Amino acid sequence: MNLNQITHPNQLHELSIPQLQDMACQIREKHLQTVAATGGHLGPGLGVVELTLGLYQTLDLDHDKVIWDVGHQAYPHKLLTGRYDRFHTLRQKDGIAGYLKRCESQFDHFGAGHASTSISAALGMAIARDMKGENFKVVAVIGDGALTGGMALEAINHAGYLPKTNLLVVLNDNEMSISHNVGALSSHLNQLRYSVPVQLMQKLEKQFENLTHLNDSLPELSRLKQGVKRLLVPKMGAVFEELGFTYMGPIDGHNLEELIATFYLAHQQTGPVLVHVATVKGKGYGFAEQERVSYHAQSKFDLATGKAIASSKPKPPDYFKVFGETLTKIAQNNPKVIGITAAMPTGTGLDILHKQLPNQYIDVGIAEQHGVALAAGLACEGMRPVVTIYSTFLQRAFDQIVHDVCIQNLPVFFCLDRAGIVGADGPTHQGMYDIAYLRCLPNMVLMAPKDEAELQQMLVTGINHNGPIAMRYPRGNGYGVPLKAEGWEPLAIGKAEILRHGDNVLMVAYGSMVYTALETATILSEQGIEITVVNTRFAKPLDTDLIVPLAQKFGHVFTLEEGCLIGGFGTAVAEALLDHHIVVPVTRIGVPDQLVDHATPEESKLEIGLTAPQIAERVKKEVQLQLAVQVLQDSSLARRTVAAISS
Repeated sequence: MNLNQITHPNQLHELSIPQLQDMACQIREKHLQTVAATGGHLGPGLGVVELTLGLYQTLDLDHDKVIWDVGHQAYPHKLLTGRYDRFHTLRQKDGIAGYLKRCESQFDHFGAGHASTSISAALGMAIARDMKGENFKVVAVIGDGALTGGMALEAINHAGYLPKTNLLVVLNDNEMSISHNVGALSSHLNQLRYSVPVQLMQKLEKQFENLTHLNDSLPELSRLKQGVKRLLVPKMGAVFEELGFTYMGPIDGHNLEELIATFYLAHQQTGPVLVHVATVKGKGYGFAEQERVSYHAQSKFDLATGKAIASSKPKPPDYFKVFGETLTKIAQNNPKVIGITAAMPTGTGLDILHKQLPNQYIDVGIAEQHGVALAAGLACEGMRPVVTIYSTFLQRAFDQIVHDVCIQNLPVFFCLDRAGIVGADGPTHQGMYDIAYLRCLPNMVLMAPKDEAELQQMLVTGINHNGPIAMRYPRGNGYGVPLKAEGWEPLAIGKAEILRHGDNVLMVAYGSMVYTALETATILSEQGIEITVVNTRFAKPLDTDLIVPLAQKFGHVFTLEEGCLIGGFGTAVAEALLDHHIVVPVTRIGVPDQLVDHATPEESKLEIGLTAPQIAERVKKEVQLQLAVQVLQDSSLARRTVAAISS
């Protein structure tokens, strides 16, 4: 059977082991060809091909449910669940999503783009199943990197307390998250990878069953059985057993016979079961096996050489690289500066700091809550922690930001990479909400650079600030503006700047939308409409000394932001004007109250009206409408004046 003939995963039941092995080759080939052409996650999916086939061979997926953690490891799942014909549209506008989405397939039982959620969701489904008196299997597939997240451990703690709730957790252990795993859990899992195989434990169970049959009266038999298992099951396995799970493994995650036999055995158990599967991230593609960090995800690349297809034009440096290099130089002169990442050193630029100043770098694993509270503790002792986390992931630590940092007014510097529209990763990764969820917090300062040079200044500003402060900056390249190698001057907190003077319209822009505002001003200038453009720099505190008089002068304010409109930057401007008893129209331009799906950033901005030509057209219409209203008002006033004189 060919992969393109698979429209339902239950068709795998008909296949022999050799046929499944051939199917694994076909999946890898399609996976590689697609990601090479479109870009996307590579290593995670290649590593779970046999795991997916072996698991689905033992399930009835018309009824049973599999919950994949994160979802970037579920590309083989997508290929086996009726999406082969559309797989070439992966991560493209209106195409297949890079993560799981409940609306995309009946087999995507839980959508997720953030790690460590699968066991909680699966346990919830299992409890609901039992409450409704239904009968189906629930499986959570979680990577060892996601197991560093506290939420996964909370779920394990709960599941182990429910000995009659059947739940299978498959631990995909490839020694990696995006980068190499950190922490004690990872060290213990590494010790397990070549330990006592599951077959030996099965034989042990049979022997004890025979002993029980021969002599049911042995009072110490149960205790003896558990004691021998503790000797044979490695330390980490014993930990899972003590937490209430039946532990099996580790098993070879690329041996289909062993996988299928183990999964069948696991399904026969009562209560929570954990099957520990050892896999190789990037399996089947040599470049991905050797470079597991860089091949976690790739832009378009050449399959033969493994090299990314370079753009024909040289590009300015990425924001995260400017960030990493600048922070490292600052840290070289200030040993109190500590960079903190939650398992994303390469994506945030902190790998540069790690390489040059390893003692001033901390990776906490996929544990954003812990990372923020850790930073608060560092700040209490006089350090200057720089918490560098994607905007979408910092959402996970909101309580720690409030409770541990802002209430205590501690000097923790939050650097929010990937703020705004991020592209092909879709709704789970769009950095839309940080302005709104941080702006409401007492003691918090919010800032955003208009370009990479201003980012350097804001880095110095944030490190020197004696309280909570956050800087958001976008994904992608800067503008190619000149950068200073050192000697950056901090900015005055809460001070904006006027970048362009005009007589007709006031446009107040924040962060990544400042250059869009300038482009909009150029377009409108050619049509006789002159705009004053303000780079606010700070969303909190706002420079009301500058903005309020300008709003009074122009009588109308346009705000631009790359974030949600509800509670965002434009709302902050409107609130400030009301607080100063200035009642003028405020037109807020940003991301409306909707999810931004996967597409290129340019396609998304075009769809929601955030390109300069679209904004220019909107401003032009509102200016014309305002002039028309003014003419009508003047005409009405004239008529009333004439009538009064006549009477």
